Amino acid sequence: MRILVLGGTVFLGRATAAEAVRRGHEVVCAARGESGSAPDGAVHVPVDRDAGLGPLAGEHFDAVVDVATMSVTWVRDALRSVGADHWTFISSCSVYADHTTPGGTRTLDPLEDDAGAPRSPDRYGAIKVASENAVRDARGDRAFIVRAGLITGPGDRSDRFGYWPNRLSRGGRVAVPDATDQPAQHVDVRDLAAWVVDAAEQRVTGTYDAIGPAVPLALVLGEIAGAVAPPGTELARVPEEVLRRHEVAPWAGPRSLPLWLPATHRALMFRDAGPALAAGLRTRPTSETARDTLAHERELGLDRERRAGLPPRVEEELLRAVG
Repeated sequence: MRILVLGGTVFLGRATAAEAVRRGHEVVCAARGESGSAPDGAVHVPVDRDAGLGPLAGEHFDAVVDVATMSVTWVRDALRSVGADHWTFISSCSVYADHTTPGGTRTLDPLEDDAGAPRSPDRYGAIKVASENAVRDARGDRAFIVRAGLITGPGDRSDRFGYWPNRLSRGGRVAVPDATDQPAQHVDVRDLAAWVVDAAEQRVTGTYDAIGPAVPLALVLGEIAGAVAPPGTELARVPEEVLRRHEVAPWAGPRSLPLWLPATHRALMFRDAGPALAAGLRTRPTSETARDTLAHERELGLDRERRAGLPPRVEEELLRAVG
């Protein structure tokens, strides 16, 4: 197959291109190339999507995979510019309007691009909705819409998962959220990439929440600890009111506890993985993702400045607060 990956140099796009190359497909990666390189064996065509797809315009591919993050303009331009027998668009579970109630299917109202509008999770989700609609309108029953949840594994730059293997590998007392009622779920980038290539080969279509099964957050953290923590590591549960009092943010940010969600967003990591699993998504154990993520963390530097996680000083304050 001849596969075009719109992106292909960073995280999921790169993992997808690498998986397609591994299977013997002819892969073209269309990207500026400023954030990373195309995998060995793929052809990199430099493009700036703000200016269109340039030399690729008018070409036809067996499959296209578009990982456009937040631009319906890019998505529509690609749909007009190149043809394909199968079209994958990487969307997000952020498209849903209600993250409080499990099982909700109502999506946000679609929004158009607006360079002057402040970036927010809801705006991100609404532009993804508009992009999904554009793909369905243009490709119909050839469209494969992948609403990804939290993507983890080597290459992740968000630090939302990597914080935990990093911190737990150091042992000692580790501050964790005492959120016993919270579910958590994720999908390893390599598993998601493999499913995207499977779908292109097998012409899988439709819209899916692309995520692994939801399990209690405490079990996820326990599995990570079991994979990477030294003997004697203690997971010290910190009540949510203590976290709020110490101005610890949920989910992401420089003073945060990743994977922890406020009550208003608990359903964000409680999507139904059943349809995707039935359609061929295969997920590896969290322990394997944790070990491989830790190796990646070590390459980056365990003590680097992070986008998400607790600074040591803040964690010490929390541990003193819970005794």
